[in-house]
Amino acid sequence: MWIPNWDTAMDSDSHRVVEFMREVEEAAEDVLTTKQQIVDLDVKRNRNREALNALKNDLCSEKVKVCFGHMFIKLPKSKTREMIQRDQHQLDSELNDLHKRLKANVNRLNETQGKPELSSYNLLPLSTNEMKAIKSILKR
Repeated sequence: MWIPNWDTAMDSDSHRVVEFMREVEEAAEDVLTTKQQIVDLDVKRNRNREALNALKNDLCSEKVKVCFGHMFIKLPKSKTREMIQRDQHQLDSELNDLHKRLKANVNRLNETQGKPELSSYNLLPLSTNEMKAIKSILKR
């Protein structure tokens, strides 16, 4: 007479459940980490935007004080503006990369959980030409 070994079957099932939960947790952690990186870079980009506006509105001096770490250094306005604009371009490209990575991470999380891929998540904005065509049609 054969008696099944229930302990082995339970160990196998519990191992699969634990492995599934680990994969879901890793995917969710990747999504949350990417979102936090986007928020951090966006805060920095907003501070740069504020600094550029302050430089534009400051008509008094040719040199401005810029904070680098824990030091203030006096630099020409034009040089400061160039540095901030370069930083803005770099931040924009990093944010674009993070948004792409976030989409991939969300899709991986949904796949891990057995949910369908978000189809509307891959939408692209209209191009300039497409917007002009729509505006011209709406004016008629």
